[in-house]
Amino acid sequence: MQKRVLLFSILFLFFISGCEEEQPIKGQRELEIKYYDGKRLSMIKDFRENSIKGPQHIDKEKYRLEITGPVINPKTYTYDEVINNHKSYKQLVELNCVEGWSVNILWEGVLVRDLLAEAQILPRAKVVIFHSYEGYSTSFPIDYILNNDIIMAYRINNVTLPPERGFPFQLVAKGKWGYKWIKWITRIELSEDINYRGYWEQRGYSNNGNLDEDFYEK
Repeated sequence: MQKRVLLFSILFLFFISGCEEEQPIKGQRELEIKYYDGKRLSMIKDFRENSIKGPQHIDKEKYRLEITGPVINPKTYTYDEVINNHKSYKQLVELNCVEGWSVNILWEGVLVRDLLAEAQILPRAKVVIFHSYEGYSTSFPIDYILNNDIIMAYRINNVTLPPERGFPFQLVAKGKWGYKWIKWITRIELSEDINYRGYWEQRGYSNNGNLDEDFYEK
């Protein structure tokens, strides 16, 4: 009798633990995890939707990622070529929005510098500009991209990025304010223009976007 009670207790706790760890995403078969490496994750529903034109819906089969500018070998990738032909990395990184909210998320994606290496950057390139399907853009000094493990994420909390989170790719711009975390990336442009300003940067936001600095240029 005691053995049966003990077995039932173990199974019950296992069931409860499993329910706590995973949560189904509406419209998807994948399960969103709630914990990673012993740490509680924010959920996809915890994000606020504040993109300039609302969620974008991109056809995976028609999608292309371009790498252009001063490179020896301009590239055009399909979605599958990006995720299947490049090493995948996982990073637990907090996204902080200038509106005052933040989320701690497990991101999975490919290193931007791996893609740029295949394009073979020319020495005169100083800036990396990311362009979005909706017309949004933002930029970074090339050293930030090459000297840090900056990924373009295609999975979030163990599920494929949903449209509202930037499918097919969102930049995980570690150490930067949320407006630098561009979504729906369609083109990576190498540039010599150190004065380039993206969407919010043209409207007074800091071009550096560093978390330890004021996000608005005075």
